[in-house]
Parts: sequence; structure tokens; C-alpha cells
Amino acid sequence: MPPVSTPNVPDACLARVRALLHDGQRKLLGLVGPPGAGKSTFAEALRAAFDGVAQVVPMDGFHLANVELQRLGRSHRKGAPDTFDSAGYAALLQRLRSQRPDEIVYAPEFRREIEEPIAGAIPVFPRTQLVITEGNYLLLDHGHWPAVAPLLDEVWYVDVDDALRQERLTRRHEQFGRSRQEAIDWVANTDEPNAQRIAATRHRAQLVVRWDSA
Repeated sequence: MPPVSTPNVPDACLARVRALLHDGQRKLLGLVGPPGAGKSTFAEALRAAFDGVAQVVPMDGFHLANVELQRLGRSHRKGAPDTFDSAGYAALLQRLRSQRPDEIVYAPEFRREIEEPIAGAIPVFPRTQLVITEGNYLLLDHGHWPAVAPLLDEVWYVDVDDALRQERLTRRHEQFGRSRQEAIDWVANTDEPNAQRIAATRHRAQLVVRWDSA
């Protein structure tokens, strides 16, 4: 199916997806990048470009619940690699690779308005040819994260100017209840250490996409 014209998505990216889908088989495309890079916006733009054959399944649905983060003493650094169920995420990707034609696979979704994951919120249908999954740690090389990349047909790194990315993050934190200073502190002390960790995985991506449009 030819993609709809989408001005926000570079033509080279559309062509690359068309090449991935040429054999008619399901493909899993990963989008990785630091917090605030615009991964979810880019994922949605790609989904719209291939409307009818693509779905988005974010990694963020595998955030540990707040009650579990409190038990583990990790609430103050929510968003770090060990605040996700990485093994569960890899298991979902494996299911999506081997989904039966009569099966709906349900994925969790993270709801920012309540800062909690919701189980079974995203139905992935067997007719879906392109699954776009986006998240911070798709190329990480420790814990259960190394199981993720081999399950993806390609991983693209979403790159953006750091100042723009940090301002996006600050506004996002303010939107969901933090004061301006609290948002700035969270970006500096929590988001940026994670961003540096993610940037170190950039060389493992098959493609780097500059994305300042979100």
C-alpha cells in the first residue's frame, strides 16, 4: 500500500519503510532516542503515513507501577533503565513477531495524566504489517535490554538539538503538574543522565533521523 504524503516525515524514511515492507511480511521498526527527542510524534507521523497497515506500540507501557517503584526505592529516578519491565517488553516483541492470524496481541500503554501504565490498552491486530515501537532503551547492552534489538528489523535513532529537547521536556513536566523549577531540576538530575546513556547507543542504530519538527 503506498504511503500517504506526509510533509513531516523525510522522503528517505518513507522509502526505507517501503523497502522494509516490500515482501508483505510483518516488520518491527524501532525508534530510539533520548527523552524529549520527539520519538512518539515521529512514530505517529510514520503511522499516519502508512495508515491502515501500521500501529504504534510504545516501550513506555512497561514502566513499573508507582507502587513498585516506591517499594524498590526508585521513584526519584523514574525513567531510568531499571524502572521498566524490560523482560516483559522483550517478551511482547517476541509475541508480535510470531503473532497468529487469529490472535489479537494486547500491549500496555503509559498514561502521562496519571503517571501509570495501563495493561491491555493497545490491541495489535494480525493484519498489521508494520509495528512501530519507540522508547529510550532499545539499544541498551545490559540487563534484559540486549534481547530487544534482535527482535526488531531496524532501529532508527531520533536525533534533535539538545536545547530544544530539554525545553520540550521542561514544558512536558510543567504540563503534568511540576513547577517550572521542579521541571528544570528533574530534567537536569533525572532525564539528562538517561539521555547521556541513550546517546552512547547511537552508533548501534541502522539510521539516524534528525527530527526538529515535533
